[in-house]
Amino acid sequence: MPEPLLEVENLSVSYLTDTADIRAVEKVNLSVQAGEFLGIVGESGCGKSTLLFAIAQLLSPPAEVTSGRVVFRGQDLVRLTDNELRLVRWRDYSVVMQSAMNALNPMKSIGAQFKDTMRAHERVSANAIRTRSAEVLHLVGIDATHLESYPHQLSGGMRQRAMIAMALLFTPQLVIMDEPTSALDVVAQRSLMTQIKELQQKLGFAVMFVTHDMSVIANYSDRLMVMYAGQVAEIGATRSIFERPLHPYSKGLLDAFPSVRGPRRPLTGIPGSPPDLGRPPTGCRFHPRCSEVMTQCLTTEPELFSVEATEVRCLLYADSAEPAVAR
Repeated sequence: MPEPLLEVENLSVSYLTDTADIRAVEKVNLSVQAGEFLGIVGESGCGKSTLLFAIAQLLSPPAEVTSGRVVFRGQDLVRLTDNELRLVRWRDYSVVMQSAMNALNPMKSIGAQFKDTMRAHERVSANAIRTRSAEVLHLVGIDATHLESYPHQLSGGMRQRAMIAMALLFTPQLVIMDEPTSALDVVAQRSLMTQIKELQQKLGFAVMFVTHDMSVIANYSDRLMVMYAGQVAEIGATRSIFERPLHPYSKGLLDAFPSVRGPRRPLTGIPGSPPDLGRPPTGCRFHPRCSEVMTQCLTTEPELFSVEATEVRCLLYADSAEPAVAR
């Protein structure tokens, strides 16, 4: 295997408040190869967005990386200064925020925001900015006349595509996307996901895509990481997890949305709610909601086990699988 484009090693993030130390991300290990599409799924509050912001080094107080490394193209982003990060961020990796209407400046036109982005990273002529801005808008299916438009003059889908176009201004090697389809209807979701996948295949960048809806990511990601209560519950090939989910939580997520193929079946969902990360349960963090809970789950915290090409954090596999080797 070639060296990964991105390697996250034992990354932990805490929200350090006066009343509690809330560990939102707990010793996460993952890697992303060049040109790969990695999906990250889980319920709201499981640490998905915090993980992405930690990788992109966009955390703000009281959130703080308390341990671990984020190695991107051989550089540990956690150790870089703000000035050093400016040379890498947006040029080599970029971020698409969850809500484009909030991320875009309502007081500036789309073209003006593209211009600000480009001039923040290099000295470039007005003509070159106009040409590149029109090129990236064309990539996402928006006419260049909308460079003069303001965010409120665009539909939700167009605003999301404009954010993706902005993220591609410098043709980065990694694009980090935080639930970019969450505010769209199902037709617009599918259209946007198809366009993202086509752009990825055309330009060759890697994607980290966060969503709480496994059905959104099913046909687009190469690998899938399921998070629960700040930890990796399961990670492996997307097709393998959908065909044979190993963790009870992964099974619960899959059972919580309808399939358009196969026989009709009742939706079961997952009882209860995610734990308070300020006071997580002992043992396995999922045991209060697990349908396959065992006595040892209440006191023994599981590590990741390798089951064929999948890694799963569950004591069901403690006797039959080897612990996963930390990357």
